[in-house]
Amino acid sequence: MPALSNATLSHLDSRVAVPRYDRRKVTPGIVHIGVGGFHRAHQAMYLDALMNRGEALDWGIVGVGVMPGDRRMQEVLAAQDHLYTLVVKHPSGEREPRVIGAMLDYLFAPDDPEAVIEHMADPAIRIVSLTVTEGGYNFHPVTGEFDLGNPDVRHDLDSREAPRTTFGLVVEALARRRERGLAPFTLMSCDNIQGNGEVARRMFVAFARARDPALAEWIEAEVPFPNAMVDRITPVTQPVDIEELAHEFGVEDAWPVVCEPFTQWVLEDHFICGRPAFERVGVQVVENVEPYELMKLRLLNASHQALCYFGTLAGYRYAHEVCRDPLFVDFLLGYMRHEGSPTLAPVPGVDLEQYRLTLIERFANPEIKDTLARLCAESSDRIPKWLVPVIREQLATGGEIHRSAAVVASWARYAEGLDERGEPITVVDRLKHELMALAGENRTRPGAFIENRELFGDLAEHERFREAYLTTLASLHERGARATLETLVRE
Repeated sequence: MPALSNATLSHLDSRVAVPRYDRRKVTPGIVHIGVGGFHRAHQAMYLDALMNRGEALDWGIVGVGVMPGDRRMQEVLAAQDHLYTLVVKHPSGEREPRVIGAMLDYLFAPDDPEAVIEHMADPAIRIVSLTVTEGGYNFHPVTGEFDLGNPDVRHDLDSREAPRTTFGLVVEALARRRERGLAPFTLMSCDNIQGNGEVARRMFVAFARARDPALAEWIEAEVPFPNAMVDRITPVTQPVDIEELAHEFGVEDAWPVVCEPFTQWVLEDHFICGRPAFERVGVQVVENVEPYELMKLRLLNASHQALCYFGTLAGYRYAHEVCRDPLFVDFLLGYMRHEGSPTLAPVPGVDLEQYRLTLIERFANPEIKDTLARLCAESSDRIPKWLVPVIREQLATGGEIHRSAAVVASWARYAEGLDERGEPITVVDRLKHELMALAGENRTRPGAFIENRELFGDLAEHERFREAYLTTLASLHERGARATLETLVRE
């Protein structure tokens, strides 16, 4: 079976959709930093759809990897002429494979940072986009300030010759465009962060200010940073996904992407040198993204946290298992209806009850096999952004908070590192050791976990939250996750 490439496209099974455009006519217009599964199932997919309409052929993507682990992506994509297969997994079991051709090249920055900088400095590049995860923006989880003490950031500020960070690469490219009298590019975050464009603006300007205040002023005044809300469940590709694609469809792809059918992208129309006509392929281009992003962060993302710790403690390992359990569904809908939704402003064109029910359907898709371990990872970057704001707003208005407090308690119990059967839990978090040490005090000093001001600020001082948290934590120890949820759904 020949490997996926330009030469083998015409020989693929007729059930596999392939690019309907001549890839030789596609030219670069976007540099994308952080080419993972989500980017390939989302932004690159939308561009490929536009190209299939005969449009946007001057908006091809040049991918960039900055982290050491990105080398394998560079090697795999290079061997496949930068083609890959996107497999949509429907709840019925149907598979819908499609080869995406919007990516033209992939650069591994540690090998040649100069090549990356010059690509971004090229006037043909009008957008630099990002999916670098929450942690990639290098800000403090509570203060939101840029971390100038990061060793790689210090390196890039002291030496501009071979930047190690996204900040060093992007700001150097912008400096060169400014020096050459060129317009800047638009810097477009596609990360799952509230106000992602504004966060990107503050972080890149902070880095630039530490390097050159005049350059920082120019970036702040001239570079657009559109906000966006992005949504598509894209689990990590497993070996079985590669095997199924080869066996069922005859496609030898070393790194395909799998995803759910649902996809959404709400994008602020704020660009300096044009943009692809994304609205023609289903993107919602709007003036104000905030209502949509708060809906997603506080309902979808916070609900992922509401199900993952309780689910793991109860012995489940996949999101679809949890969301086929009526007890968990009652808890999730209770959180969304009575705690998450009351903090939202009206969302134009969205029926919130239908959105909530759609989320349960999406989570329950057995074909996605989204692991609870993935949802539990890097909780210290997630809970403070997705759930803590809900708790604060509900406390301020006198609203319900017992379910949200219970989610925090389930995280603390999870961080102890053992489930209810005594099986080890692998905690994956940048603050793993600190969190597990605090969780180790859960039985002797039960308030210790929420007294971590770096994550929770002064929440532990709010008596209503503290009482709800301590009640759930004690119940988890004494009665277990299911019995605790049975009480919570009755309250």
